[in-house]
Amino acid sequence: MWAPVSSCAFRDGSTLPLPIVIVPPRAPPSPLDLRAVFDEHFDYVWSALHRLGIHDRDLEDVAHDVFLKVHAKLAEFDASRPMRPWLFGFAFRVARDHQRLARHQREIVGLPLDPVDPARRADQQMEADDERRLVETALQSVELERRAVLLMHDVDDVSIPEIARVLEINVNTAYSRLRLAREELAAAVTRLRRKEGAR
Repeated sequence: MWAPVSSCAFRDGSTLPLPIVIVPPRAPPSPLDLRAVFDEHFDYVWSALHRLGIHDRDLEDVAHDVFLKVHAKLAEFDASRPMRPWLFGFAFRVARDHQRLARHQREIVGLPLDPVDPARRADQQMEADDERRLVETALQSVELERRAVLLMHDVDDVSIPEIARVLEINVNTAYSRLRLAREELAAAVTRLRRKEGAR
């Protein structure tokens, strides 16, 4: 919409109406709906918390805490980036704070088993379940900051630069944590296999 609201004066004394463009204000970007984020990503956050070592009895409360923090920062989310790594950052920080409490420091948990595959023989299913339990137990022995990088990179397929951004650490630190986490996990698996073999 054009509206002459002023004029421009020249040296010779003549004037010319000066049109000004009136631009209607842009509507603010539509905020993300917490309910939609919750509905779409709740299972992912629950699983991430479980992999980070949160016990079953605490999962509901800790997941609730994660989404409270997400709600407080939802307006700051950069929609050009993927949502899951951003959510994992919240899950990691809430899990870390939760586990720092003295009452949560000694417990080692396992993840629920996958549903039984009817195409597998019973002995194959038992072997796969045993292997999964072994890896999950070994994963719990990996220091939490390193475990978070390992899970994001090797399980969730997130790039190291994105992990560094989400966890608010240096890229070289993220690479170092990934390397150390893999070493710790391999050592823990080896240790547990030896222990099982000694039985």
